Amino acid sequence: MEISKGAFQEKERRITGRQHLPGPVPDWAEDLFRVARAAFIADKYVRRTGVRDRWTRRISLAVPVTEHERWQSAAVRTHLTALLQILTGDLWNVDFRPLTGHHVEEVMVSPDDPRASEVALFSGGLDSLSWAATRSCADDPRPLLLVMFREIGLLRLQQRVYQAVKRLGGPRTVMLLPMSQTPAGDGSGLRLETSSRTRGLLYAAGAIRAATAHGVGTVHIPENGQLALNPPLTPARSAACSTRSVHPWTLGRLNALVTAVGDARSVVRVVNPLTRLTKGEVCSAARNAGLTPSDLESTLSCGRPPTRRNGGPPIANCGVCFPCLVRRSGLLHANGTDGTRYEALPWANDLPLDRGTDWRALQRWLLDRYTLTDVLTDTPLPPDMDPAVAFDLIRRGREELERLLRIAAVTGAADAA
Repeated sequence: MEISKGAFQEKERRITGRQHLPGPVPDWAEDLFRVARAAFIADKYVRRTGVRDRWTRRISLAVPVTEHERWQSAAVRTHLTALLQILTGDLWNVDFRPLTGHHVEEVMVSPDDPRASEVALFSGGLDSLSWAATRSCADDPRPLLLVMFREIGLLRLQQRVYQAVKRLGGPRTVMLLPMSQTPAGDGSGLRLETSSRTRGLLYAAGAIRAATAHGVGTVHIPENGQLALNPPLTPARSAACSTRSVHPWTLGRLNALVTAVGDARSVVRVVNPLTRLTKGEVCSAARNAGLTPSDLESTLSCGRPPTRRNGGPPIANCGVCFPCLVRRSGLLHANGTDGTRYEALPWANDLPLDRGTDWRALQRWLLDRYTLTDVLTDTPLPPDMDPAVAFDLIRRGREELERLLRIAAVTGAADAA
């Protein structure tokens, strides 16, 4: 199947146009973005329902690149295929061919164009809001650039969360670079693959591309360490069966890929600045930066937002998926209460059986013993991360989540009465 710019709903200029960038983008960064876009579309077009175990696919992908010789190296291939495999749980074979006949619109660089000193992804979630608020107050004369990948149904929410950062009135200028990456149908009339494990790689590649144009050497991807590690609640959720897009191992592989394919003069490193914080600790940092409980409650944390469903209610957070459960525990830790408007209560007696899966799994996981061995038996940790630190992080996160069990017990007793 041939994929091209027509695989995205947005016009190509909106996706790859350089009109919003203050400087040139090196060829290797354009290539990385092109490879990430191609992998994202392949991930959406090849459906898991068509394979024997309904999960593991064999995906062969051929991508045109400018720096053909670099991408052909054994090191690049090794890092890329390992990265894609840990993200999606699939078997990937990626080939490269020289890019020909491609015209890139160059930027008219002006000395007055503002150049950021820091780049961070901004989703409209609690973690990215907390980090943006904290960094907007930093004593830095150069701007903070937030790269936001917008979704049509969530644009108002994302803008509202961004305005919460602006209202802090910190000494630093905050700039927003909105980008859109919405897959179009493949012509079959069938629903695209519902899982999207490569979305995080696409977003990271877009932020890396923007960072090179600004001359910034680090991209921050804020995700609380609790969900970055994302320990599986059940054996069925191990490895790529749960999202691992900001797992320390994943970021290590991405940085190795960038080092192998990039130019030493413009190489960028991807870092999770919240990797040692639980959700509750991230929420507390947001409060310390000046955000209100209402600001935090206006964010999106949901893995299955109701607004994305056809006919779904205009509510951002379902309240029952695992990210929503972690969100609840984090807000309770920082604010003592959670006034978020959710679609449903996870412990409600009338909740449909299939929608209570995450809540039941979380209950069992919290009641079971969790050990250092459990940390080491899922996705590997990179050499520079101490397993004892990771274990202590998960322990603190479990303590925050246990509050939900107590709330459920009190609510159940009240309902029974």
